[in-house]
Amino acid sequence: MIIQSRRDFLTRTGGGFASVALGALLADELRAAPPKHQAIDPLQPLAERLPHFAPKAKRVIFLFQYGGPSTFDLLDYKPELLKLNGQPVPESFKKNPDKVGGVFNHCKDELMAGPWKWAQHGESGQWVSDLLPHTAKQIDELCQVRSMFSDSSNHAPATYLMNTGAILSGKPSLGSWVTYGLGSINQNLPGYVLLYKVGGLGGSANWSNAFLPAAFQGTQFRHEGSPVLNLQPPAEFADVQRSTLDFAQTLNRQHAATRPGVLDLDGRIASYELAYRMQSESIDIGELALETQATQDAYGLHDENKDKATFGRMCLLSRRLVEKGVRFVQLYNAVDKLGWDGHENNTDYHKRNAAQTDQPIAALLADLKQRGLLDSTLVIWAGEFGRTPMVQGNGGRNHNPYGFTIWLAGGGVKAGNAIGSTDDIGLRAADQPQSIKNLHATILTSLGLNPDDLFFEHAGRQERLTGVAQSWKTIPGVLS
Repeated sequence: MIIQSRRDFLTRTGGGFASVALGALLADELRAAPPKHQAIDPLQPLAERLPHFAPKAKRVIFLFQYGGPSTFDLLDYKPELLKLNGQPVPESFKKNPDKVGGVFNHCKDELMAGPWKWAQHGESGQWVSDLLPHTAKQIDELCQVRSMFSDSSNHAPATYLMNTGAILSGKPSLGSWVTYGLGSINQNLPGYVLLYKVGGLGGSANWSNAFLPAAFQGTQFRHEGSPVLNLQPPAEFADVQRSTLDFAQTLNRQHAATRPGVLDLDGRIASYELAYRMQSESIDIGELALETQATQDAYGLHDENKDKATFGRMCLLSRRLVEKGVRFVQLYNAVDKLGWDGHENNTDYHKRNAAQTDQPIAALLADLKQRGLLDSTLVIWAGEFGRTPMVQGNGGRNHNPYGFTIWLAGGGVKAGNAIGSTDDIGLRAADQPQSIKNLHATILTSLGLNPDDLFFEHAGRQERLTGVAQSWKTIPGVLS
């Protein structure tokens, strides 16, 4: 038996304690080390940058369905709701009221199924209502997530959340984060383009760069005529335009050199150069008459339904933009301030908006596929929330953030797949509930961006689209 003194014991074990402590300190240091990301040239902020890993998609088209479509009237078949049409809401669905907020307080105690006919389509056998006959032909291209939920039941906060990851304004938009992370493929056009007649409620905060450099803010293109107004100089100044700009930029750089770190100055210098380079390329982008008659007809450009023709031009223009190398294009469907927002007579609202959007969206998917662009272009269809299965007012539906459907196509998604579900009446996300944060993480991952490594130092902290590091999960079953 070996007897140790207290001094021997501490001598022998102290090194072990120190090793454990040192290991813990090193681990903390590694966890605290900022992730690697590439420096951005303030004078060429849209220069193409490498993703963090091999991407499935190179570009994005976001079809924002403003107003909150009732997705169980469109894509999420609910035979139980059809069965219970006109009856009170069963008590089993009224349990856990904290999970459905105040939606019952603003609706009648009466379930309402839409008057639509349903059928299965494609090899995947997915159900689609007769509101979307054209989308039904493309159903095998879609990956549906039927268990989304939002954190707000009001339009502006929910729209901010879908577009920026936060219910309050003041955060960079999804398109801004994507172009910040990857730059753009074509340096003669903006990296992030918006197409809308009426944008989302809350205005420009939905496509703002916020605290990111100014070059990453969304740029609105017009869907008729010249995409950008006042882009061409008067004829008498055309010959001296380049020399005039060079002189102005020399003065601008001298001004900026005495004010290092002022990102708005760098952004303004870069924007002048971009505007000059855009002059010829953006005019060509807007020449939709150069498309074949068959293509124009497929998108509904000359349809007697003027709202369809307007949205068709946006969809065709979005294809031309991504084809030219624009990284992120976002379309808003609304032609008025209401969109899908059917608080009264939900049937008429959904007839109108489906007639406006169905054919152009299906044409966009078919066109991208035919041109070999769909595999590398992620197409997203989503509103800010869904609608209630209970009646509100005169045949309307209230906002419902607790369960709704979105879909993705192209860009490496598992086509023909459906993930998660709402309950039998479409009120709550029941199986595999998915947050907007998880949707954003899935979009970034498809583009080869690690959501935790895409950050910007602001006010002493690392800001991310997906919030706190490791607080997100990609939606299982979306990416192949």
